[in-house]
Amino acid sequence: DLKSAKQELEEFIPHVKSISDNSIKKMAGRDLARFKQFKKQGIAVKFGRFSQKENDQIRKNVEEFLSITGIDSAEKLLFTSRYPEDKETIHRLKVEHLFCEKLSAGIPRPWRLIYYRARKIFDSNNYKGRYTNEEKEKLKKYHAMHGNDWKKISEMMSRSNLSVAMKYSEIKSAINYGPWSKEETQKLKRAVEEAIRKRIETEDADCLSSSEKSSRHLSIDREKLYQKLPWTEIEAKVGTRYWRQCKQKWITILTNKMTKGQHLYRGINGLQAKINLIKRLYEMKVEDANEVNWEELSNTIGDVPRAYVQAKFYKLKVSCVPFWQKKTFPEIIDYLFEKKLPEFEEQL
Repeated sequence: DLKSAKQELEEFIPHVKSISDNSIKKMAGRDLARFKQFKKQGIAVKFGRFSQKENDQIRKNVEEFLSITGIDSAEKLLFTSRYPEDKETIHRLKVEHLFCEKLSAGIPRPWRLIYYRARKIFDSNNYKGRYTNEEKEKLKKYHAMHGNDWKKISEMMSRSNLSVAMKYSEIKSAINYGPWSKEETQKLKRAVEEAIRKRIETEDADCLSSSEKSSRHLSIDREKLYQKLPWTEIEAKVGTRYWRQCKQKWITILTNKMTKGQHLYRGINGLQAKINLIKRLYEMKVEDANEVNWEELSNTIGDVPRAYVQAKFYKLKVSCVPFWQKKTFPEIIDYLFEKKLPEFEEQL
């Protein structure tokens, strides 16, 4: 039953209370048994960005399912609605050969997230480069006709659902690219505070009485100040900035607060921070950037949000590692450790 499913899933998904009842029922069927098996193996359920290893596992699972069923492409398997003449046959093969189970094999994540990731990997419409001005105008026109029916619009545009939704978010109104005004900054702060309060109240709904809620001050874990915030909602409330601008500005505000306005990444401090960051990443010996505990790495620079550290690492690899796009994560770290670290230490 629903109550039992929520209680069991909460062990693996702490935010389960914010998930709809319909989604919980699906997760109870698709995920609960898998999660328990992973627990026996000492493997935690994961969220966030997929690692290269997980992406490779998804590709392997899809290829194996295609070879078992004889379906001739991943696009037919994952975007069946594009092939109406084969729809019935593909659905039958999915049921007969346990598609849900096969797709999620070896990946400790909710099935829904694995399915969305597979669709992103294998969508032929997903990597088509920049939008032309003509495409942007078409996107505005189709949105006026069909609203937020991104599936329909994506088919008309021959772009992925996510691509058209994110691009429309960017172009729907006049966006300011200059310095932030005081009014914009205040709107951003209010929008973030509202989002955090809403989230905390949802999570605490079953724990506090109404009198406790009204009298209590908002006290939260630091991570909630910058993790999993609804940036498209915040963008709508600010009104003059794209969601990515809002996120970057909020991280800047937080960093200034947490560091009391000190410049931790300039001059001698900046050199020391780069040295510490390279050494710590080298010592970790991880195979993928998504396996790095960025929260733990924050103190290599100072008391800063993890997004600040990730941004500094990105800038470091782009500016210091030649052909970094073609290198694996361990190769990037080895290059920084062997080639750049001695230079930074000499400069210091």
